Amino acid sequence: MPVPLPAADSTDLRPPDRAEVEQLSRGVTAAISASTGLTEIQRLLIAAVFEAMTGFPASFGAEPLSATGLAEALEARNAEFRSRIVQIMILGALVLRPLPLDVAEHVAAYARELSVDDGMLAVAQRFASGSLGLAAFDFERNGYTSTWSADDARALHTSTELAQAWDAAVHDPPLAARWEALEKLEEGTLGRRVADFYRARGFVYPGRPGSAPPLLAQHDWVHVLADYGTTVESELEVFAFIARANDDLHAFSLLAMVVSLFETGYLRTGAGLFERSPGHLSHAGMATRVADAMRRGALCNGSIDFLRTDWFGLAPLSVEEVRRHFGVAPKSAAAVDAGSADPWEPGGITPFQTGAGQELAAGQGRPYHSFGAAPR
Repeated sequence: MPVPLPAADSTDLRPPDRAEVEQLSRGVTAAISASTGLTEIQRLLIAAVFEAMTGFPASFGAEPLSATGLAEALEARNAEFRSRIVQIMILGALVLRPLPLDVAEHVAAYARELSVDDGMLAVAQRFASGSLGLAAFDFERNGYTSTWSADDARALHTSTELAQAWDAAVHDPPLAARWEALEKLEEGTLGRRVADFYRARGFVYPGRPGSAPPLLAQHDWVHVLADYGTTVESELEVFAFIARANDDLHAFSLLAMVVSLFETGYLRTGAGLFERSPGHLSHAGMATRVADAMRRGALCNGSIDFLRTDWFGLAPLSVEEVRRHFGVAPKSAAAVDAGSADPWEPGGITPFQTGAGQELAAGQGRPYHSFGAAPR
């Protein structure tokens, strides 16, 4: 029987303490465990997320907490808190390939008892049943772009209306000119650093043939703002940061999307440009890096939708000014030690991107400058 949400005057808004974290981890691990138990990546991910988000360790090996038991333990917690716990369960399920149907059903059962309905539950069910094409459709129908509107598109500054959120705009000279003008801003400004970021990697400005969709290009500003490079591993960090900074629970689908592209490969393509490249979340240290990105997103000032932000209004400000504006916390020492690189250092760029940057520079008749970035 689902446990109803509490009344406003009886809602517990305190951060979870050690005892509650133990209960939460007992419920989460019970929900996502297959018959053979947790996989190594599940264990690493859950341990890292709980430590980063609560400051307390997850409990492994303790008595499992049933869906009813967890829901009763969280009877004073509101919809957002419960939903975040279900999203951790979904994340823990989505790293499994194959994803056992009973795991997807267990997570759905816990969500029902908690009175939570998350669109990514349907995606997990599709993956488990092998309906990958329908899962891709569910990402659009139930995820972040399901709430996208023409008003939201104003932040992209396209000259013509996009038919779909992730559509490219490859013949939009005014949009390209707006991006190109970033090169003329003062050094150290956010806009100039984004232009440097593009030039070092040979990225094409939105509005020109070969460019990324304008909506996806919004996340490039976050690479610079939050100090993440452009390897596949860094993309996982960026989208974990973006997803957790936004209180709209639909944003979680952005993290679910990149995990499904860059860990399991359940999705063939995503965000209008990305192509699957499995196995990256399983790399050493990546659980720590993704969990720290989630922590940093949660610590931002209020609820921020970085993909709907009008970045050009912030472009003339220094990077540090914009970080203070959004409340972007530094990376943890553990994340840095685990290999989290910024866009301007070794490990912050791929060999392909370096080659593309060199080719772009040669075509424009200028020396190539990586601004410190180099493949590791």
